[in-house]
Amino acid sequence: MRAMVLDGPGRRLHEAELAAPEPGAGEVLLGVAACGVCRTDLHIVDGELTEPKPTLVLGHQIVGRVLAGGERFGEGDRVGVPWLGWTDGTCRYCRSGRENLCDRAAFTGYQRDGGYAQLVAADERFCFAIPAGYPDLQAAPLLCAGLIGFRTLKLAGDGERLGIYGFGAAAHLICQVAVHEGRRVFAFTRAGDEETQRFALELGAEWAGDALGPPPEELDAALIFAPAGELVPAALKAVAKGGSVVCGGIHMSDIPQMPYELLWGERVLRSVANLTRADGEQFLELAPRVPVRTEVETFPLERANEALDRLRGGEIHGAAVVVP
Repeated sequence: MRAMVLDGPGRRLHEAELAAPEPGAGEVLLGVAACGVCRTDLHIVDGELTEPKPTLVLGHQIVGRVLAGGERFGEGDRVGVPWLGWTDGTCRYCRSGRENLCDRAAFTGYQRDGGYAQLVAADERFCFAIPAGYPDLQAAPLLCAGLIGFRTLKLAGDGERLGIYGFGAAAHLICQVAVHEGRRVFAFTRAGDEETQRFALELGAEWAGDALGPPPEELDAALIFAPAGELVPAALKAVAKGGSVVCGGIHMSDIPQMPYELLWGERVLRSVANLTRADGEQFLELAPRVPVRTEVETFPLERANEALDRLRGGEIHGAAVVVP
């Protein structure tokens, strides 16, 4: 099969012919139809996430059709493969409904080969049925940008005035969910990024402006999707007493020193780690009812490096998707 392969941190992906994966017990073999490109992929390429398998195929927002194996799904079924690819099921986190924190978890496109390829093998317990109303390209971003964004939103509480910092793939999906829930959304972007600000307003945000500046009024909660630590003090300053700031990324630059008064007043600062299968089931049931629409830019498999470069440069509005 054709695949784009990472041989080590800091290197470009290269196209290679690999042996087709053989599904093991409880696994399915999928023909990949589309794979979303995630900022986590950049963190792996850049060596900021330090435990990838050698000779890695990236990609963890996979939509494909079952070719062989499995019991939950039949041949030809369309399924999605997310970031969480396997857990031990026995640790204290798994047994308490927190499988996203499993110490032995294996992740798709990180410890398990992912979807920048024509074929992928996946543990069928961690696969999801794709809602019928979503074409392959539009479904792919739901499987990480959507799922992680949804978990981030849930952990922020029910506050009406919601700030979203970093208006990329996750934000453009979760903005729609928040508006559907009756929340007021305030979008924070790079200063002067008028194009992204217009995009946010089109998706239902009532205000869009500079991420390091003040909002027009206090926020009840803030979601941070950009991997920029300097946004944490800015968001804490923007939320009212008792408000929450939730960091939705797997990696972030260092948070600068800040005065305690920004946290005081029972403000909450927390992170999101991975996802649970329950998150996936809830979000994929909700998405068609909103309905969440995904804006995508597609790249053929051999141009995966270009997709990553454009994501790094902030040049993707919505989400990028690789198509084998």
